[in-house]
Amino acid sequence: MSQYSPAELAQQLGGGLLSFPVTTFDSALEFDEKAYRDHLAWLSGHPVAGLFAAGGTGEFFSLSTAEVARVVKTAVEASAGAVPILAPAGRSTREAIELCAIAEEAGAAGILLFPPYLTEVSDAGAYEHIAAVLSSTRLPVIVYARANMIPAPETVARLAENFPNFIGYKDGIGDLEALARVIDAVGDRLLYIGGLPTAETFALPLLELGVTTYSSAMFNFVPEFALGFYADVRARDHSAVRAKLRDVVLPYTRIRDRGKGYAVSIVKAGLDAVGRQGGPVRPPLSNLTDAERADLAEIVLRANA
Repeated sequence: MSQYSPAELAQQLGGGLLSFPVTTFDSALEFDEKAYRDHLAWLSGHPVAGLFAAGGTGEFFSLSTAEVARVVKTAVEASAGAVPILAPAGRSTREAIELCAIAEEAGAAGILLFPPYLTEVSDAGAYEHIAAVLSSTRLPVIVYARANMIPAPETVARLAENFPNFIGYKDGIGDLEALARVIDAVGDRLLYIGGLPTAETFALPLLELGVTTYSSAMFNFVPEFALGFYADVRARDHSAVRAKLRDVVLPYTRIRDRGKGYAVSIVKAGLDAVGRQGGPVRPPLSNLTDAERADLAEIVLRANA
């Protein structure tokens, strides 16, 4: 069972930088547990507020349920209590409930609930889906609003009122007006997390809305840069943020935008660039080209300068 109460976990996560570790695969595209343990131990050695195992950057969409269980268990063991590990839930409602049970058994601190697979989601359906998951577990749950499941502000408020273990709303849309409506409806009852790809680009404007944290994919391979950027954001050091955006983050996003799914692929390539093991992505994603890797290596040098 989680060592954090819902309020304690929300406070912990809201006070620092968050990240999604990649899931390492070998050349046969099987889970490389040793490499993953090494990666989680390395990341957990930095002052990060929380890690989301087998999340979007961790290729949740390409993992079987058994693999998710193994990845989450490995993450909990490798972090050795230094940082809370949150596990994924998603797909169908029944699968999401099963994944919550797996997370509890593995010792995860909480859950990140992804949208259901593929199908369109009405607001009433979103409420029933999220409520069923919240009712199934004692773990604190963060709802990831993106793609086909974006609950209306009134629905988010109703869920927050009815379920004490609903602790956070992660924005994967980037619509500041829509997020402002959610925050207006719910207030400070929830933790708000920036969840766009390369979330650094939105960090300052979201902070002004009360979004005190975000998930940094770049933390996977340039953790000191990512933590420094977060510190600049929290200090509202606009000149420092602009300089880091200009020199590192925006050039990085230009490579990311060259291919569909590159938001994950570029992170693994970044690990390779710093001499750590990123390895390949699984289909349907594709790996960066050699030329793109060379361009990324130059950006990494600037980040670590």
